[in-house]
Amino acid sequence: MKKHHRKIFILIVFVYVVFSLYAAYNVFFNTKVITRVHRVVKKITVATSGGGVVAPYIGDDVWNPWEDEQANALSALHKQREAFRQYQERIDKNRPKRYKVQIWGKAAIGLYLWEHILEGPLSPTDIQAQWREGEIQVGKIDFSFYTGPAVIQGHVPLDTDSVVLVLNGREQQKISYATRWLQHVQTLMQFHAVNRVAVVLLGSERCTNDWISPYLRRHGGFVDLLFLVYDSPWVNDKDVFQWPLGVATYRQFPVVMPNSHMVSSTRPFLCNFLGTVYKNSSREALMGILKQTGLDKECITTGREKWLPQETVESLRRYQTALAQSELTLCPVGINTECYRIYEACAYGSIPVVEDMVTPGGCSAARSSPLRLLKAAGAPFIFLKDWKELPGLLEKEKMMSQEERTERRRRLLEWYSSFRQQMKDRFTEVLEETFFKNS
Repeated sequence: MKKHHRKIFILIVFVYVVFSLYAAYNVFFNTKVITRVHRVVKKITVATSGGGVVAPYIGDDVWNPWEDEQANALSALHKQREAFRQYQERIDKNRPKRYKVQIWGKAAIGLYLWEHILEGPLSPTDIQAQWREGEIQVGKIDFSFYTGPAVIQGHVPLDTDSVVLVLNGREQQKISYATRWLQHVQTLMQFHAVNRVAVVLLGSERCTNDWISPYLRRHGGFVDLLFLVYDSPWVNDKDVFQWPLGVATYRQFPVVMPNSHMVSSTRPFLCNFLGTVYKNSSREALMGILKQTGLDKECITTGREKWLPQETVESLRRYQTALAQSELTLCPVGINTECYRIYEACAYGSIPVVEDMVTPGGCSAARSSPLRLLKAAGAPFIFLKDWKELPGLLEKEKMMSQEERTERRRRLLEWYSSFRQQMKDRFTEVLEETFFKNS
């Protein structure tokens, strides 16, 4: 009996040793590679009557318990990626398209456009800097602005094919300079570096601007849009638009921010006029009337015989103080009715008293002229046909209460802010419509 048990025990040990050796062989010596993501497929040659052909033979099939799960995961991932791609396409399709426009300010009115109308920043802030630039987004357009003596032909970093050129065409020397810039842009168009061009032009005070006519697209040129200062008969609101003269930025007249003191303060003077008094002009008549009636004592008046292109720091300060301390600013005509003084008075809440007469020259003589643009915008000015009306006007001014004057100032400041916003909207909308309508 003991012998029988011993044989059984030996048999069990033998089977255990054999199984262990087999397991060790499979772990350490078997060269098959089994993965979770594939099965081993062998191909064998099967003899047929037509000759030997290669037929697939599935051999040594290795079971992958995660195969279906992995396939489902990959399918789900693919669907997620496709859904995200379609979502991005919808976002891009619905996102408003943006456009780039460069403004090259080669005349002082470019600063009025950029800082006062578009309200764009400038760097550096030093007004004497040789190169100044800035960027701003308005509507669908990303504007960039370059100005200063160092902004010369061929050295502006052009990153768009749409350019607005700001030029001065008041006198022959300025016209020659403006023409060189137009010829430069024309060369850029020939090389397809620029495709769309607008010009903001400080035109002749007598509205004689024939020199630029050949450059307009309607006359075979390349200028798509012209924004023109003064009441030119060319204005059609299609490709020629009227543009405001603005403040004298060439004399460093600043951007003035309205405040409550400007609106409600008591101003010590009825009116002001600081400017050049030409012989036999309405300005001379105006100064005579003020002196004869003694009203010059109630107004700030300073006349000079010769026009000066630049103000000193002290003369600019005196002028700004006069605007800020006067209820009215007297605006006699010069070569043209429209003058910087009108806009500068608005900036300080001093009501412009405008001599409402058309000056000699080629400007429009329609019923809406002069100051067609300002009148159409509802400017709350006082219009006089003759300075002989001034004494009566000033007597009425003396009778006004402080509340009435405060309310009038508030309306003027609000109107001027609204007017600049209208010009901003109009400028960008016209560019969008003309430059990018078919983009």
